[in-house]
Amino acid sequence: MTPDAPYDYIIAGAGSAGCVLANRLGEDPGLRILVLEAGGSERAVIVDMPAALSIPMNTRRFNWGMRTEPEPALGGREVNLPRGRGLGGSSSINGMCWVRGNPMDYELWEALGADGWRWSNVLPYFQRLEAVEGGGPLRGTNGPVRINRGLQTNPLYRVFVEAGVQAGYAPSANMNELQHEGFGPMEMNVGGGLRMSAARAYLRPAMARGNVHVVTGATVDRVLFDGRRATGVAYLANGARHEAKAAREVILSAGSIMSPVILKRSGIGPAAELRSHGIAVLQDAPGVGENLMDHLELYVQMECTRPLTLFPTQSLWGKARVGLEWLATRKGLGATNHFESGGHIRSRAGIVYPDIQYHFLPLAISYDGKSLAKGHGFQVHVGTKRSKSRGWVRLRDANPQSLPRVRFNYMSHPDDWLEFRASIRFTREIFAQPAFADYRGQELAPGSEAQDDAALDDFHRRKLESAYHPCGTCRMGNDAAAVATPEGRVRGVDGLRVVDSSLMPQATAGDLNAPTLALAERMSDLIRGRHLPEAAGAALLADPHWATRQRGPAISRDYATARGELAAALLANARGEAISLETMT
Repeated sequence: MTPDAPYDYIIAGAGSAGCVLANRLGEDPGLRILVLEAGGSERAVIVDMPAALSIPMNTRRFNWGMRTEPEPALGGREVNLPRGRGLGGSSSINGMCWVRGNPMDYELWEALGADGWRWSNVLPYFQRLEAVEGGGPLRGTNGPVRINRGLQTNPLYRVFVEAGVQAGYAPSANMNELQHEGFGPMEMNVGGGLRMSAARAYLRPAMARGNVHVVTGATVDRVLFDGRRATGVAYLANGARHEAKAAREVILSAGSIMSPVILKRSGIGPAAELRSHGIAVLQDAPGVGENLMDHLELYVQMECTRPLTLFPTQSLWGKARVGLEWLATRKGLGATNHFESGGHIRSRAGIVYPDIQYHFLPLAISYDGKSLAKGHGFQVHVGTKRSKSRGWVRLRDANPQSLPRVRFNYMSHPDDWLEFRASIRFTREIFAQPAFADYRGQELAPGSEAQDDAALDDFHRRKLESAYHPCGTCRMGNDAAAVATPEGRVRGVDGLRVVDSSLMPQATAGDLNAPTLALAERMSDLIRGRHLPEAAGAALLADPHWATRQRGPAISRDYATARGELAAALLANARGEAISLETMT
């Protein structure tokens, strides 16, 4: 095959979703598939080594190098926005935290109009893609993505979970199984000591079959149309312009930032914006690039009074020792992302399921590795998962080489401030539990002087940062305002789909990569006109007294009954509306 030959499917973007589609659609040897990726190969030691995660995240070879527009509620700060550029996309630069989300995330998707995306329909696709070490209830063991837990050799991982339970939260043997709410060990998509990116798990095996052709260094400009039917794409590669034809469909899998940009350059988007850049309007679609969501987080950092954190590994010699052991054995501290325990809690009474997430780390350092405490410390990355703030992605100009303008409008909804104040105060309560008595020193951040709302809000404005989970800019739904149908078809045209996290009508309660892979798995079946049977044994767990208390044990309930009772409350939470307890049980 050659890049300019006719193909059955053209996939724009070799990120997480694009890799899944290339593999699954390519299972039919009679199909010819072209994948176009703006970046290059993902093969590099710094990508493969889990503990090196902050390096590719901040390297221009693997990262688009984006920053947001000035964020008004954060004092006009521009926020770093790493996006993967290369095979595997952001799965080749992310933190490898494997978090399915809560089953009620998918119930909410369906309640918001994404018909068919309820938990019992999504669960079989998580099971299909997973290869979970040791298995477990409702888990997959034969999929392409290898998943395991860290060895938890550092006692602080256990201490953090114990402290959460002492504070009154539920313990969880595995937060990806039946019990999402509470505290427990975390999983990572690491296998054999190597990052299990989407490129490693899906794309490389697909390329080996011979019917999937990948072109790197290929920037997709726009979708080509015959009337209102997508027939191919125009792209730039090696300094020249090319066109490729698709007999069946064009699929945009360029992510929540770039997929809406390609749609707009193709004439699909808000008419006034397109005309302002000299782009002919094919389909006036006001929702393209709107509804942008993200997860924000901050660090609550503590001094550790005992010398057992990861601090010694941060010296030049310490890093060399970790790296040499990993190179020789694929084991040791280089073979983990070091996020080995965490938690999911609710910010207040009246919230049905967790909207705050914890990642615990036995080190006090920023995510980009640039800010390290002067001695032994530990921290949690804590943030809210269902912010009501919404932003946008807009064209800078019509040049396909230009990065777009991105503004999340972080903290523009008053509930965000309530939830982040709660995040810090609940964290302080957890760190004050007896389990931490032998390890707890001074609070390094925000610092003991930050107590009232004004002081905490000042810390938020200065220190909040993205958890790198943008989604929602090509929302799927059953309403006319949705950009795409629940099958990913772009409204108003034929032969064009979007398949990536931009489809999500609501961010999930946790890291976004696992849900993106599951979404693409299910979409690959819908494209082929089929789907897996609904899962047996799916359950919804919630504190039976969620309406009146902030913490308590989550109880498994019959799926069919629970989903009907909870639907109204889920929508009310998402919209910030008052919940009528008369309709709840």
